[in-house]
This record gives sequence, C-alpha cells and structure tokens, in this order.
Amino acid sequence: MTISTATSRVYWLGIPAGRFLLLSAMLVLAAPAAAAAVAAAGDTYVYRVQDGYNKEVRGILRYQVEQADADRITVSVSPDNANAGWEHTATFTKEGNWLRNLVESHSYPVEYDFATAYPAYVFPLDPGKSWSIRVNATVPGVTNPKRSVRVDGSVIGKERIRVPAGEFDAIKVSRVVYAGDTDLLKLETRVLETDWYVPALGRPVRTERKSDWVDLGQCMRLGCEFRGNWDIIELVEQGAARR
Repeated sequence: MTISTATSRVYWLGIPAGRFLLLSAMLVLAAPAAAAAVAAAGDTYVYRVQDGYNKEVRGILRYQVEQADADRITVSVSPDNANAGWEHTATFTKEGNWLRNLVESHSYPVEYDFATAYPAYVFPLDPGKSWSIRVNATVPGVTNPKRSVRVDGSVIGKERIRVPAGEFDAIKVSRVVYAGDTDLLKLETRVLETDWYVPALGRPVRTERKSDWVDLGQCMRLGCEFRGNWDIIELVEQGAARR
C-alpha cells in the first residue's frame, strides 16, 4: 500500500494517518468473511412452479442433494405432479453452473450432458458484465446426440428480492440460450432465462424461463413461430442436512 507524503502528515483522532491506515487494514483482515453455504448430501430446496401466462401454480419441485464432491453436486429433482416438471437427476458445479440438466427443446425438456460447464454464471458477477460462450453437449438416446449450445449472458445488477422462502440479496442475471437442436425445418430453440442468484446459497431463489422457435414446415398452416412454457420458479423453503 502506497501512502502519499501529504496524507502521511494528517492525524485522525490523534493517530498518524499511516498508523491509522495500517490498523484499519489489520481490522479488515481480521473481520470474518461471509462464506457461501457448503452443500452436503441431504440438503433440500423446495421450489414453487407458476405458469407465467396465466399465473396459476402448477406444482412443487423438490431438489435434494444426493452427493457433494469436491468439484460437483449431484441433485435429484422430484415434482409433486406432472404439471410441475420432470423427475430427473441434475449435476452442478459448486457455484451453480450446469454439468447435466434439462434444456427446453421445441417445448420438451431434454437432458443435456455438457462437455464443459454450461455458463449460467461467469464470475465475478459484476453489474454490466456480459458473455457469449458456446459449449458442446450430448443428448443421450437420440439419433443425433451432439449439440452446440450458445449462452449469451449478462449481469443486470444487485437486487433485494422477496420469494415465499423470505428476502434475499440477489444478483440478477439474464441469459439468451440457443439450444443447438435444429431438426430439419425446425430451427433451434431460443430459451430466455432470468435468475435471481444468491451467492450465499450458490443457487437462484427465483428463475423465469420461456422458450420459442421457428418451424418452417408449418408456415402455411399455423404460422412459423411457436412458443414453449413460461415457467416462474421460486424458492419456498430450504432444509440443511444434519452435519
């Protein structure tokens, strides 16, 4: 740390400025830092799923941590009914980026295995930051399993948000995702995602997601543009496993 000559001759409460700055730095270093929550097997997160078009509640999604390794977290996702979503297993990095998860593909959720982590968040999440990253993925059990997914993300800024689970200091992140699922005359799905990400939890407490695509084969009969679900997903409760 460099201190100017003029500043070094100033006193504050009778303490020379140089000593005061050194003392302040020591106090900052000694202060406990706010640590992010460390996931453990058995932790649960319960979300409410609402239809963005008509505002009706479709059901509940329960996330339970099945395994927490050094570099990834494996989570089972269980809906309470078919309208709330699909039962599946998802894998995330500890910061919340996707290694395996469902992606909207022409109105259907499809499991993507990502070769490198899907960049839902590119840290640090500074307001105004943006990114455009392409990642490869594989869709099991289909004729053409290879996907090239583009994620255009941006950090909107910090926001205090209230959801059923309470109030949280969040970072609002917006993404436009191109699912790489072009199929003959069906062009690739575009997914619009907005997360209210809470660093202390390593996950969003609210997500809004909707999708659309163009089917050139339907232009004469139904019009070319189609839209998928509009999901609003909010944290209802969380529970920590016994440590």
